[in-house]
Amino acid sequence: MQFIHHSYMQCSVQLAIVSMLGFSTFSSFAHQASFTLPEMQTIPAGSYVRERESNNGMLKQQVNVKRFKLAKYEITVGEFRQFVNATGHKTRDVCWNWSEKTPSYKWFMKREKGSWSDNAYAPSDKHPVMCVTWYDAKAYAKWLSNKTGRSFRLPTEAEWEYAALGNQTTVYYFGNDASEICKYANILDQSGEVAMYRDYKQKPKGVNCDDGVEYTAKVGSFQANPFGLHDMLGNVFEFVEDCEHNDYENAPLDGSAWTKGCDAADAKILKKGGSYGFSERRALITGGGHAGKDNPSALGEGFRLAETIIQ
Repeated sequence: MQFIHHSYMQCSVQLAIVSMLGFSTFSSFAHQASFTLPEMQTIPAGSYVRERESNNGMLKQQVNVKRFKLAKYEITVGEFRQFVNATGHKTRDVCWNWSEKTPSYKWFMKREKGSWSDNAYAPSDKHPVMCVTWYDAKAYAKWLSNKTGRSFRLPTEAEWEYAALGNQTTVYYFGNDASEICKYANILDQSGEVAMYRDYKQKPKGVNCDDGVEYTAKVGSFQANPFGLHDMLGNVFEFVEDCEHNDYENAPLDGSAWTKGCDAADAKILKKGGSYGFSERRALITGGGHAGKDNPSALGEGFRLAETIIQ
């Protein structure tokens, strides 16, 4: 993470930082006691082959992606806290959580009172923020953009997949062997199975390895992919800009977000990468899931930021 500290006696250093970050005036920055920016990685331009099932069979499409930046880590509790403290942003006071199945309640999750800052969901400021919505993520990106003069946003699905693959052509960015995933991703494993049964009497089947973490891990705890990005698989699902469509035949091939129909009240947005609570079958780079735009969850849903590079 990039930490910026300053005092009245550090004017020359401040001015250099202000210039680097694109602030228009020194005074707008000087009243902040400290501020943490997400550490961004430059992702080179390139292409990858997207494979999807369609109405006409298996669809293969070459997708071209422009150079952009992507956060090295998932946005943390501490980074999101800065935003809330600075703006007074109000999140929802409910959150989906795991639930013990009973004779009267047979579903595996339940919506209950909860917040992104609760200890159960935020063990430390270095853990990925959860119990936030797609709207919360976009509000954070807008605030950070206004604060820095840079162009932060959510990544598109194509950008996310391209960055997650890291120029590899294997199933995972580390190869094809799912038994190796515990070195690279915090997903449902042996530790997670034990915790899920202990806390919720659930018996989900995880991968046959042990990453040593029961629920979420501090960001950066696992090996990075070839582009230097951590936790692209596992830890928390990551919201992207695109919404869900039934077929990819008309999807854009230039790396842009597919937002047609996203304004509909019942539109679902996409989340990518799997989470601590789901097995390697949900941690496929081309896979993912969907979520309501205003639906916070502690089942493992968070986000990371992208940044547009002005060409």
